[in-house]
Amino acid sequence: MAPKKEQTAPSAPRQRRGPEPGGGPANMMPGEKAKNFKSTMKNLLKYFKPFQFQMGVVILFAVASTVFSIVSPTILGDATDVIVSGFLQGGIDFDKMRNILTLLIVLYLISFIFSMLQSYIMAGVAQRITYRLRKEISEKLDRLPLKYFDEKTHGEILSRVTNDVETVNQSLAQSLTQTITSIASVVGVLVMMLTISVRMTVAALIALPLSMLLIKLVVHFSQPHFKNQQKYLGEMNGHVEEMYTGHLIVKAFNKEDDSIKTFNELNNKLYNSVWKSQFLSGMMMPLIGFVGNLAYVFVCVVGGYLALKGQVTIGNIQAFMQYVRSFNQPIQQISNIANVFQATAAAAERVFELLDEKEELDSIVPEARPGENQAQNKDGLTGKKQGRGAVSFEQVRFGYDPGDMLIHDFSFEVKPGQRIAIVGPTGAGKTTLVKLLLRFYELNGGRILIDGKNSTDYTRAELRNLFGMVLQDTWLFNGTIMENIRYGKYGATDEEVYAAAKAAQVDHFIKTQPKGYQMEITEEANNISQGEKQLLTIARAFLADAPILILDEATSSVDTRTELQIQRAMSNLMKNRTSFVIAHRLSTIKDADIILVVDHGDIVEYGNHEELLAKGGFYSTLYNSQF
Repeated sequence: MAPKKEQTAPSAPRQRRGPEPGGGPANMMPGEKAKNFKSTMKNLLKYFKPFQFQMGVVILFAVASTVFSIVSPTILGDATDVIVSGFLQGGIDFDKMRNILTLLIVLYLISFIFSMLQSYIMAGVAQRITYRLRKEISEKLDRLPLKYFDEKTHGEILSRVTNDVETVNQSLAQSLTQTITSIASVVGVLVMMLTISVRMTVAALIALPLSMLLIKLVVHFSQPHFKNQQKYLGEMNGHVEEMYTGHLIVKAFNKEDDSIKTFNELNNKLYNSVWKSQFLSGMMMPLIGFVGNLAYVFVCVVGGYLALKGQVTIGNIQAFMQYVRSFNQPIQQISNIANVFQATAAAAERVFELLDEKEELDSIVPEARPGENQAQNKDGLTGKKQGRGAVSFEQVRFGYDPGDMLIHDFSFEVKPGQRIAIVGPTGAGKTTLVKLLLRFYELNGGRILIDGKNSTDYTRAELRNLFGMVLQDTWLFNGTIMENIRYGKYGATDEEVYAAAKAAQVDHFIKTQPKGYQMEITEEANNISQGEKQLLTIARAFLADAPILILDEATSSVDTRTELQIQRAMSNLMKNRTSFVIAHRLSTIKDADIILVVDHGDIVEYGNHEELLAKGGFYSTLYNSQF
């Protein structure tokens, strides 16, 4: 095949590694409001449906606690009247006072018990909802295409999983309970105020519309800043995460000052949005307090007039003043909660944005096929690897950007058990072919057949279960060596792990460690060398025992002696298996059955090592340039 017209094409999609102007989560501009406050809160309320009974009990206990609490001022007013009457008549009825005080203590105790039970139940509901959110996010991340992670920084995604979910959790655990209690208090206190004096109640409520207006204004101006607070927090987390994971590179290139400068810029943005949101929300209490003081003035004037007329007693006025305070307090709490809900809405919106991202969907529903062992393990993968390993590319077209094709018209057929080496310059599309095999990205044209079946007719779990991989970028998680190797096969026995380690030439290294196979690998896997990491990932591939192998620069990080050991192990591993080997060091692929020479997404040459050297073409030039 002749090479197509050359064009510049990346070997991987552009990865955004830092905040761009006007960028960040949800691509929101500074000062922009939440996209849909009502819709976000409506979505959040859907999570309460499984807990309708518990929420009913919470509301019942909140009302009961409030009822027992708001009756108390009236009883205290009766105690005041008893004292006043006793002074006027020359003697206080202490038996009546003792009964009143006993009743007050009982009422306060019952109110406390109901309040405690309400908080206990609500805390459980909030934690279960938060658990569900985290579970859904974790499962969602597994279903998102690689393109999503190419466009988002790690810190930005982690911020949604941790900071935003925790913000929602705190709001549900505390603010929702306060909201229920405050609403019940407002209604109950209003009823009690009306029973004492309608005219005094009207005087106390004159300032209420002003309170509502002030709350609305503060919420209106503070919401954009709460949204920006979450956005800039995500951007700053992304920068910190990048600088931490790449701190050696930062130091090597003397970029500490640049890193600090970027951090300060992001920190200043976060600082400005936080202090503005906190300042505006902090204004709520003084404003509501001012309006509440106006209500006290109105009540004092009207109450004094009615007392002179003999229409209310001193005890009534005292009880009413307490009710005015009790009425203003939940109003203030509601105003504060309104601010909290702004931050909650901003955080929940970012969480739901992630949950609403387009997933990589399977085109079929998995069904058991006759004659195949499709026993499922907990991960949804088949326990026994099926397939012969025949692979066929038919006029495959692909580009990370639809307007800039990387692979133009790629066609090739691989027979079961063949060893296929893919070589070519950087950016030629070698690793991209592997990603397309595994359906990490969807094709723009053509199709890939696995054992005569279109790869899109497999579920992704079925398809990826046919492949074992060893990549250039090693990945080990925080856990024992045994657990890291067993990652290649769910439920593998210890003996199988030992056999895989021996085949990968890593068993001796493991046994020299203090705890052997139970040695703990750190989170960054920095307590073992890069070559040892690679050997462990190769052992993982041995354990997977898949019909098709993908080796992407599998020996790039090991020394020459270890490389020879791995090559011998790989020769055994690749027997009777279809193998795709990507290598820059052409000396490692001399024994391949077929060598595909790829340039700008097209096959420009193919054949075995001797045939390609004899042609004196592109491969020959590449090979001779290394020696």
